[in-house]
Amino acid sequence: MSDDKANRGGADRGRVAGGEEYEVGYFARKHGISVAQAEELVKEHGNSREKLDAAAGKLKRG
Repeated sequence: MSDDKANRGGADRGRVAGGEEYEVGYFARKHGISVAQAEELVKEHGNSREKLDAAAGKLKRG
């Protein structure tokens, strides 16, 4: 399913669209990690922003 940029709101904000470069790039910059690391986290943990934020925090600390 494609990311409909016109459909903005609550449910979409809780996920990171792993197929969208701009979202993965934003997530990577936000956490100070590389885009490759961000893509790997999405593959490993899914697209839940809450889970990805926690995993990125562990990655950064580790």
